[in-house]
Amino acid sequence: MAKKREKVKMKSSESPFHYYTEKNKTNTPDRMEFMKYDPSPQVRKHVMFKEAK
Repeated sequence: MAKKREKVKMKSSESPFHYYTEKNKTNTPDRMEFMKYDPSPQVRKHVMFKEAK
């Protein structure tokens, strides 16, 4: 049985910071984008995080 979830890396658009999360490949085949908090000292605000491979 194939796995439907895959681990993805979410990269910040304003700094080198990144999150790791999972997504369901069946429901979201495209790349994800989220507004998340970037805790790096030069940013410290909500920015766009895009899926990186």
